[in-house]
Amino acid sequence: MTEMMDMEVEKVIVFQLGDKEYALPVSQVQGIEKTVHITRVPRTESYVKGVINLRGVVTPIIDLRERFEIPTSVQGEDSRIIIISHADMEVGLIVDAANDVMDLLKDSIEPQPEVVGSLEEEFIAGVAKVEKRLLILLNLEKVLNTLK
Repeated sequence: MTEMMDMEVEKVIVFQLGDKEYALPVSQVQGIEKTVHITRVPRTESYVKGVINLRGVVTPIIDLRERFEIPTSVQGEDSRIIIISHADMEVGLIVDAANDVMDLLKDSIEPQPEVVGSLEEEFIAGVAKVEKRLLILLNLEKVLNTLK
């Protein structure tokens, strides 16, 4: 009986990039927005698409496909900007679709598998198997590390 109470649960937002599903802790997500006009900023990394004015806050926007060197696609109807808060800054992440919010048992999260030569491997905090789905948990520290 007490075992169930001991299991820690983390609420995550699941989103799509290409054919893979990724997850971020809900605690770091400020909101999910439809894509809007992004103002380009000169001399930034190519994956930093620019900034948006979100309710009076200038927010940098990162294209996660480009950050992970996944071939980029035209943003579709389902594309979203996930606004995250990390280290006292808000950043928007462009994703193909924001799928759902779910509870992950912390026990179901495994360390990231050793994938030789995978660029996105450095951005992965772990993986979780949920039924037939494989969710890749992002390490925001690494994803955002060039913005500081």
